[in-house]
Parts: sequence; structure tokens; C-alpha cells
Amino acid sequence: MAEAIRHFNCDPIITRRQMLQRCGTGFGSMGLASLMASQGLLKETNAAPAHQSPMAPKKSHFPAKAKHIIHIFLNGGASQVDTFDPKPALAKYAGKMLPSKNLRTERKTGAALPSPFKFKKYGESGLEVSELFSELGECVDDIAFVRSMYTNVPNHEPSLMMMNCGDLIQPRPSMGAWVTYGLGTENQNLPGFVVMCPGGYPITESANWRSAFLPGAYQGTHIDTKHTDIEKLISNIKNKKLSLPEQRLQLDLLQALNRKHQSVRAQESALESRIQSFELAYRMQMQASDVFDIKQEPKHIHEMYGSGVHARQLMIARRLVERGVRYVQLWHGAGQPWDNHDEIEKGHRNLANQCARPIAALLKDLKQRGLLQDTIVMCGGEFGRTPVVELPTPGANAGKMNGRDHNNHGFTVWLAGGGVKGGQAYGATDEFGFAAVENKVHVHDLQATVLKLLGFDHERLTYRFAGRDFRLTDVHGKVVDELIA
Repeated sequence: MAEAIRHFNCDPIITRRQMLQRCGTGFGSMGLASLMASQGLLKETNAAPAHQSPMAPKKSHFPAKAKHIIHIFLNGGASQVDTFDPKPALAKYAGKMLPSKNLRTERKTGAALPSPFKFKKYGESGLEVSELFSELGECVDDIAFVRSMYTNVPNHEPSLMMMNCGDLIQPRPSMGAWVTYGLGTENQNLPGFVVMCPGGYPITESANWRSAFLPGAYQGTHIDTKHTDIEKLISNIKNKKLSLPEQRLQLDLLQALNRKHQSVRAQESALESRIQSFELAYRMQMQASDVFDIKQEPKHIHEMYGSGVHARQLMIARRLVERGVRYVQLWHGAGQPWDNHDEIEKGHRNLANQCARPIAALLKDLKQRGLLQDTIVMCGGEFGRTPVVELPTPGANAGKMNGRDHNNHGFTVWLAGGGVKGGQAYGATDEFGFAAVENKVHVHDLQATVLKLLGFDHERLTYRFAGRDFRLTDVHGKVVDELIA
């Protein structure tokens, strides 16, 4: 291998873009270096800094309450008035127009549509939860329901980008990318940011977990959890032609050549990301098969989670954080399953039957293992739904009037564990559940609060790009301290 490297000639030619960049800034850099040297601000050294993986564990700004996040995404927009925000006033106006004018939504809406589901009080806190998530009732004293969430627009694509990346349109790093950029990860043999979505991709696909201008090492790794076979879950996880020692020799040669190539191309983040991806792929062969193999779980754990794809992926999520993975995001499925423009009762009941029990099991399982205290569990969609019926629209609700339109004015997201003050409903929507009116929480406020739980000042977790310091919360965001224990 050494002989091969010795005869490898790295091409010293730079690209036109690099030449222009260096010509434009080189003389200024020389002048700055001279000025700093005259002031004694430069220290000469011959020692190059040792290379460190971008995913190595890092310290936060201040002591953190949480180390990990499990983000359960009910993509499509679950209805707050049918799940976690009871509104008995809707029954009074059933089939009638609300006394207050309907707020602007994506499509035309009509009369009040009461929830077909019953709510019940649970726990010492007496918080009300819909029958759809009755299993979650046993966990309410650990949960903070944020009933006053709001976002900017009632459309899926921009709202997904806002919830995941902090911006409606512009390409920005996802929250998982920001978290792994700030903290690294505890397990170098697994991705720091894992995304599970059974059946394919949600709307806007991988943009939901991209790294954008952050180094590529921080992008989420997508797993299609409809599969149970490890070789279908993770493509090319096994090398059927070379043994691990042989792969190590091959990889050492490749990495040495890449490092030599990189030595005259400093700051090439794409090349560094490629180098790291090769290393991670090699190491994953030793641990991925283990972490995704839920057959190792005892019978009583399988019985607690139940059966089905959501039971499986939530169990995997616990196994991932147990092994030090920093950020795990679970989507309900491809597209936007919770987008029930019609048949709200049938659709929501079916979806909740798939995930309510496993979600409750996850909270109980984390708690019994001592993992909930340093793991934030966050659950919600990109927005909520209207408390009034959506009027028939060609191609949308097939002429039926038993569903709800998108609602960005008020919805619910809940948090548990990781320093969250449970047993509370923070904020409120109006009496019909249309708009947040009390202690309003914008998506940026939620993101700022989660970052604080992880030990970060959201205004200081920044990355310099295109002449500006960017952050997850852009120029917004206020920490909701009432949600922190």
C-alpha cells in the first residue's frame, strides 16, 4: 500500500473557481497576516492539527438536560381537536357557521365539525386525551402538550421545511443536522442522525433531513422500515466478495489517496464528507446488523410495543439512542398519511391504531431503562387541521364533507423526557381550536427550546456561509422556559 501511495501523483491543478477565489482574497490575507504578526497575534507552529472526525462528541454551550432526540412525525397534519386539544364548544355549533369568521386556509371551509372522538382525563395532572391515543393517557404526567403552536402557511411543502429546517423555502440544514453539527454523536460506528420512513419518502423527500451548507457528514441517513431484512433496510450493508480485514486494507489505501488529494485542496467539505462516509460504511457492518435486529428483544417487550411497522421502528429508535445515536426521526409513512381532507373519523382512527400503542410503549420503555431523563421525545406534524368542515373541492375530497383542511393558525405538538416539564398543557387555542391565542409558540420558539434542552443558546449555534452566520432559528425564536423542568 505504501508503495502505491509513493507513486501516486496528486494533480496540483486547481479549478478556475478556486483560482479566482484565491486571486481575489490572497493579497488581502497576506496583508492581514502581516498586520496580525506585527501585533503579536500570530503564533508560528510546525505541528499540523490531528485530523478529527466531524462526528466526534462535542461540548454544548452549557450543561445539557438532554443528550438525544426521538422525533415522531405525524406527516400530513394530525387534527389537534381530535387528538390532544378537546373543544366541546364545537358540538354546540355542529353543522352551523362559527360565530367568529373562519380563518383563511388553503381551501374553502364551512360549518363547525365536532370531533367524533371522546376525550378523557388521565394521570395526576388530569390532562385530557382523545380515545385515539388512550394508551398515551398512562404517560401524560411525563408529557408537555404545547396546544398553542402556529406556523406561517397552510401548505405541506413550506410547513415541512419550517418544522424541519427553520425556513419556508430556502435550502437550510435540518434540525437533526444542526444537532449533530453541534454535539457530534456518541457512537462512531452508527450514523449520528437516522431517519426512518416506511414505504418511501414524505413530501419534499430528503430535503427534510438534509445538511444543506453544513458538511455532508451531518445529513440524515434514511432507512425504509417497511423492510425487515437488514440488506433491504440498508443497501450494500454486507460485502459478499471481501472479508472485513480485506476491506480494511482496501479502505486504508483509498483513504490515504484521498488524504493526499485533499492536502492541496483544503476546505473541500464534500471530499471530507466522502472520506467520512467510507469510514462509517465500513464500521456500520459491525453494528448495524445488531441494532436493527429486534428479534433480540425479549417477549414482554414485543408484547408491550405490539406488532406492525410502527412498533418495529419505535423499538429500533430506542435501540439506537441506547447505543448513542444522537437524533432519530420517525415518519408515519410515505407521502402525507395524516392529510385527511375527508373521512376524518375513519382516517384518523386507522392511523392512530397503527402508532398509539407503540408510542406509549416507547415512553414507558425509555423510562424503565433510565433513558427518558436524557432523551427528548417530540411528536406532532407540520401543522394542524380546521375545526370546521372542508367544502368539496375537485381532486381533493371527492365531494364529501366529513374532513378538515390544513390549519397553520393553531395546532399541538407534545414533548416528553430530556428535561421537559411534564404533566402540563402549555398555551391554548380559541374555544373552537382554530387559532393559538394564549402563550403562542411559533415553530422557531419550539426549536429554540429544544436546543436549550440540549445545552445550546440557539443564537450562538451558528455556521458561517456566504458571508453570514446562519442558525436553525434564522433571526427569530424565543425559548419557552415554562416547558423546561
